[in-house]
Amino acid sequence: MLLILTLAASGAGGQTAEPFHDYRSESLEYLGPADDPVPEDLAEVAIGWFGPDDPTHSQHGDLWAAASMAVEEANKQGGWNGLPFRLAATWSENVWGTGVSQLARLVYEEGVWAILGSVDGAATHLAEQIVAKALLPLVSPVATDESVNLAGVPWMFSVVPGDHLWAPVLVTDLLASVGDGDFALVSVTDHDSRAALDVLLEDLSYQDRVPLQRLDIRPQISDLAAQLERLRLEDVEAVLVVAGPKDGARLLRGIRERGYAGPIFGSPQLARRACLERAGEAAQGLRVPVLSDPDVGSAELQDFETRFRDLTGRDPDWAAAHTYDATRILLAAITRAGLSRAAIREALVELSPWQGVTGTIDWDPTGQNRRPVPGLQDAS
Repeated sequence: MLLILTLAASGAGGQTAEPFHDYRSESLEYLGPADDPVPEDLAEVAIGWFGPDDPTHSQHGDLWAAASMAVEEANKQGGWNGLPFRLAATWSENVWGTGVSQLARLVYEEGVWAILGSVDGAATHLAEQIVAKALLPLVSPVATDESVNLAGVPWMFSVVPGDHLWAPVLVTDLLASVGDGDFALVSVTDHDSRAALDVLLEDLSYQDRVPLQRLDIRPQISDLAAQLERLRLEDVEAVLVVAGPKDGARLLRGIRERGYAGPIFGSPQLARRACLERAGEAAQGLRVPVLSDPDVGSAELQDFETRFRDLTGRDPDWAAAHTYDATRILLAAITRAGLSRAAIREALVELSPWQGVTGTIDWDPTGQNRRPVPGLQDAS
């Protein structure tokens, strides 16, 4: 019986069976009740921020700075009917413990009209569980985990192109680089890296390719050098690294310290400023997907980069730019819809396609930006 069920699931010829339901084939809708009346004594329009609110935070400070810039600009233009917008922040490094409970209190006690966040896919999944019950929009600036938008939650919107859009581009470039040669794969086992790795391995399988060597490493592992000794880097033409910013920087340094001078291909998180600054010269030769539209090149983008640099003393990376766009499109939806959570959600849908500094934000039926990823670039 087990053999029969297995064959039925895989289909003829070993091909994967058609999914029971494909969320990308039809648009999600909210068909529930309308909001309660807006309080008469409302003094501000609060928007939840699920992330650190410290602009000097070592990994996510740029996101807060970019979101704050967008809010300040909107308030200079009059806010909403004269009421100022305010980012109401909550965060805990223990996101699975106190972090998600603090977000729930923020939603139900402070009456935010929408949420921006979070800083990664794991925290965004937690926020998604709350908005599914609280019925308010959640706009994710930086999470590339495509499963965030495949949970059937109509309140979920993701501004950055997902793993399913950049992974095939990276695989194509990687295989073109190595030709008939071999490559090594080094990945970290955090949530976002595992999600990205699943998509990359699937795309590699479509090309009938597998890495000659594969090494999975726990986040923040202490004996990284000893782990990397297991790689025979002299046998490969390239190395593929899938990791978050901090672990990615450690891996880049460790691989280069072993004497490897060849090309390294990386997941988008390796193009974060938090990674490149820590990696230093070890990031030379690193190629990463381009998540922003290189054809934008607008005066608005240059203006954003200049103002961000003046504010923080740092150049904005792709995550900061997408956070700026995520905040701006949410504020535009509130301005268009007024203070109704359901109407804000509808306005987000109707605003697409919307032009941001990173390129066009064009939701697919699940609320994921489907902007194509044009290629790879040298991160350094």
